Amino acid sequence: MVPSDAPRFLELASGLRLAWNEFGAPEGDAVFFCHGWPGSRRQATRLDAAAKEFGFRLISFDRPGIAHSSRPAERTLQDWPPMLAEAADRLGVDRFHIIGVSGGGPYALISAWAFPERALGAATVCGAPPIADLPDRSQLLLAYRALIGLHKANRQSVRWFFRAVRPWVRLPLPRPLRPLALNILSGSDAEALRDPVIFDTCYETFRDAWLGSADGVFADAEIYVQPWGFAPEDIKVPVQIWHGRDDRNFRWPLAEALAQRIPGARLRVIEGEGHFSLPFRQARAILGELRNQAPVLKPGQGETALLERATESHGSNTDVD
Repeated sequence: MVPSDAPRFLELASGLRLAWNEFGAPEGDAVFFCHGWPGSRRQATRLDAAAKEFGFRLISFDRPGIAHSSRPAERTLQDWPPMLAEAADRLGVDRFHIIGVSGGGPYALISAWAFPERALGAATVCGAPPIADLPDRSQLLLAYRALIGLHKANRQSVRWFFRAVRPWVRLPLPRPLRPLALNILSGSDAEALRDPVIFDTCYETFRDAWLGSADGVFADAEIYVQPWGFAPEDIKVPVQIWHGRDDRNFRWPLAEALAQRIPGARLRVIEGEGHFSLPFRQARAILGELRNQAPVLKPGQGETALLERATESHGSNTDVD
């Protein structure tokens, strides 16, 4: 049974309103979930069963300007940790884990960096790399490279493009058009999204992102082309980096390069998984590893693990209902 995902709200001292939900085990250890772009807090619904199994209280927010959360005038990645700290205090959470999926990856990592005493560990799943630091962007999805180039040439044109497409992306996608959408995806992603439940979760959270305004989605996107404002080398808590070998949004060598910068990070490159399939089909493996996360190692002692399939060590990870 899928839990209720009607938004709940936290009013921060700044006046900002954050929409949130929680899933999993209400009395379990807290895990803050950072959704992708464009996405919403409801991405976490599909991890509900796995969170219950491993005893995690999974707390998921709409980022500022996304879906039901209010939008500040300006926002950077560095603004997130103070918001998270205040929200955690309000929710009675002292120590916590963090998971970031796709565009949520930088949010998970900056939280791990900012809270060495409170964060028990972090995991990124098909996470976005530090784009501003990349000397070569050829391993990014072509559509991303096009948007980045257009943004550099004429920032306002991208804003107007987002405003123009918002009425269309807010529409439900008719079922007869779904096969056309799947044709543009890699084999593993298309295979996973043929499951109508997974497809609906991905598409509905994509639509959610635009609920507040196109400008909120635009502001969220701009953060990815800005410097993160911290050095991954300075993260002092355990970090796992999960990536699909078939990921075309962010090719897996980008994840490998990022893992090499984080002391003690464990890189898991999963055969047969892409950008959209990985968070859903490997939810149990990811949360199981988060439960068993070891203390961080000293710089230079990192471990890279190449898994042929997570099922080898965790059993089937496809059941997240």
